[in-house]
Amino acid sequence: MFDELIIQILRATIALFVIIDPIGNIPIFISLTEGMTKEKRRNVIKVASITGLVLLMVFAVFGIQFMNLFNISLSSFKVAGGVLLLLISLRILLEGGWQTRDSGDSGAVPLGFPLLVGPGAITTTIVTIQAFGFEITLIAILAVFGITVACLVLSERIYRLLGQVGSNVFARVMAIFIAAIAIEFVMQGISQYRIGDQVI
Repeated sequence: MFDELIIQILRATIALFVIIDPIGNIPIFISLTEGMTKEKRRNVIKVASITGLVLLMVFAVFGIQFMNLFNISLSSFKVAGGVLLLLISLRILLEGGWQTRDSGDSGAVPLGFPLLVGPGAITTTIVTIQAFGFEITLIAILAVFGITVACLVLSERIYRLLGQVGSNVFARVMAIFIAAIAIEFVMQGISQYRIGDQVI
């Protein structure tokens, strides 16, 4: 039972980590905070992390209620989210990451949203709750954001270690995992539609 719980936590954490991809976002973070003092950069990290964490927690708690409000089934959400994730992965594969013109010093936009927490992370959070439950999802969210903060704090060291080529390669490798997760979401959603038709 304990081993199964650990496996579920790892699966939830890995899925969310792949979608948020803090290491792949390091080059963007560095470009957006270039020329800032250490104190201002730390403030950006703080704002971005809090913004992303609050957004995910809101959707973790009220995501299902939002779906019920608009009469959206989980299977529909999985298909829509899967298609969206697939488009995100293709964009990363083709362009090497998110492209943004915003060079402001605010961590809320675009770092907190949509770079760290975008539609993909929100979709993954809601689906993860349905698959593993709220407690496991909460642990995964806190674990991933702990890793994310560490990555942003150590961004300059990590970027120097990987180099620009290494960071671009890592981002594209993560994009392949995102595509795989997206296809899995779509297949699960379609299979649930079919099961629903059979039950009816």
